[in-house]
Amino acid sequence: MSNGKPLEIIAGSGQVLGANYDGEGVNFALFSAHAQRVELCLYDETGQHEIARFDLPEYTHEIWHGYVPGLQPGALYGYRVHGPFEPENGHRFNANKLLLDPYARELRGNIEWNDAHFAYDLLHEDKDLTFDERDSAPFTPKCRVIDPNEFDWQDRNRPVIPWSKTVIYETHVKGFSQLNPAIPPEMRGTYDGMSNKATVEYIKSLGITSVELLPVHWFPDDQHLLDRG
Repeated sequence: MSNGKPLEIIAGSGQVLGANYDGEGVNFALFSAHAQRVELCLYDETGQHEIARFDLPEYTHEIWHGYVPGLQPGALYGYRVHGPFEPENGHRFNANKLLLDPYARELRGNIEWNDAHFAYDLLHEDKDLTFDERDSAPFTPKCRVIDPNEFDWQDRNRPVIPWSKTVIYETHVKGFSQLNPAIPPEMRGTYDGMSNKATVEYIKSLGITSVELLPVHWFPDDQHLLDRG
């Protein structure tokens, strides 16, 4: 999504990773120590049709970066990364594969399992020493640029707790509450279960000031699990 003007890309900044909207455009920054070229691919609102492709023009301290003036929140994108194909040295760059931004805040679409996702020929006897030229983009979700101000915090502020008094409890959403009898059955194993009064009171009784949840990011269902129903 743009303001109607032809899209272009300029140097931008490598200071903040990911796709960051500043009110006038979007800055893209991606780490790669060994890439030789990084292409930014922009897609229409369906995520199926590529509408523009730019080389990230600058490389600073192993960060590839570029800025697209006029690009708006809602824009869908992915990366193609060029580099050496040297399996003996651990390098298997393959620009035929559309890559997700590890710092993306939102994804659109679901992964459609297809052999094109693999950088090598699954049926070849040499496996990952081979090079697959199929395009994975049709089967890959797209990253979405978000507006950092679009979420309404309803005047809630983060607790300002000094590091000297911070006690962090690391846990998993499902594992923490799945078998807790103090939480209503319909809430067990969910975010609602984590925010339930019984959960909060228990955590506070331990002297915990902060909870770190792992993982909370998007992840695909593996094909072998889908095959088993």
